[in-house]
Amino acid sequence: MPTIKDVAREAGVSIATVSYVLNNKQDAVSEETRAVVWKAIKRIGYTPNVTARSLRSSQSRLIGYAWHQVPDDQVNPVLDQFTYFLAHYAEEVGYHILTFTQSPENPLPVYDELSRSGRVDAFVISGTNWGDKRIGFLQENNIPFVSFGRADPGWDFDWVDVDGASGTRQAVDYLVSLGHQRIAFTGWDEGSLAGTHRLAGYTEGLAAAGLTLLPEWVFHGYHNEMSGSAALKQYLSLPEDERPTAVVAVSDLVAIGVKNTAEQLGLEVGRDLSLIGFDDSPFSQYLHPPLTTVNQQVKQIAKLIVGILEEQLSKPGQAREFVHELVQPKLIIRETCGVPPNGRGKS
Repeated sequence: MPTIKDVAREAGVSIATVSYVLNNKQDAVSEETRAVVWKAIKRIGYTPNVTARSLRSSQSRLIGYAWHQVPDDQVNPVLDQFTYFLAHYAEEVGYHILTFTQSPENPLPVYDELSRSGRVDAFVISGTNWGDKRIGFLQENNIPFVSFGRADPGWDFDWVDVDGASGTRQAVDYLVSLGHQRIAFTGWDEGSLAGTHRLAGYTEGLAAAGLTLLPEWVFHGYHNEMSGSAALKQYLSLPEDERPTAVVAVSDLVAIGVKNTAEQLGLEVGRDLSLIGFDDSPFSQYLHPPLTTVNQQVKQIAKLIVGILEEQLSKPGQAREFVHELVQPKLIIRETCGVPPNGRGKS
């Protein structure tokens, strides 16, 4: 079985340097040397004595993350991808992810138990919303955490988030460039924080293009296929000269509801109706036609979050500025958008 001496020999460094890396003493070792040591560890298959190292460092080397619950009529591949990349980047720097479940009604007890017992050194939270109880609890108890997502204005904590407003703004700008002037938005309920950001980008895009926004073009629903279907039926009930020629959906799942209902009613998506989703879910490229959508850059978000956690845990109790990082999403153009049919998008 490989030893710490073997790692030092393989990496061409001292045993002390390997120990510094294993115990996450960042001030003692450069980033380049740390990378060399971790590559050597993986190459020779060295497994540190986690129990002994945890006792010495008073760290578990575990980061807690609540596994997300998805209702039967929904999918959330974005958080599935996020969980994978979070574990990947944590392992690169010597940590592991401990997943657990939380009660939607009262999530705090599990966070309290895991932190008090010392089973985790920090938490990553996602799916944040207005008045998120987890954020208040973790702040009050000085428990290290980073959030994938924002919360109430004025709450100061470390977070990384996709710029949802930028994503929907890119979608609207693209549709305007194709000639569309009647563009609808199918969103989530008005209590959704992420949905609010995405709606803001949509309204900003229309305003920047000098386009009128009819209230009937904004539909508030849920994260399921039925909401997309109901939205399209609402749009088609409008007078012909007010019907949208394009729809921006708050998620790919909602966009599928728009697409399926459009096809059931004899409309060809991409020709009779342009459609853009949000998330770039793996299945979106395999639809017919493939869905134009917005990619959240989840891999980059996970890497940034792990980097912030590393800084927190390496300098416990030290004063530092909170990190607020908005990651720019990317519009993925496929085949569900075209010019307005027969000039119907023109006023």
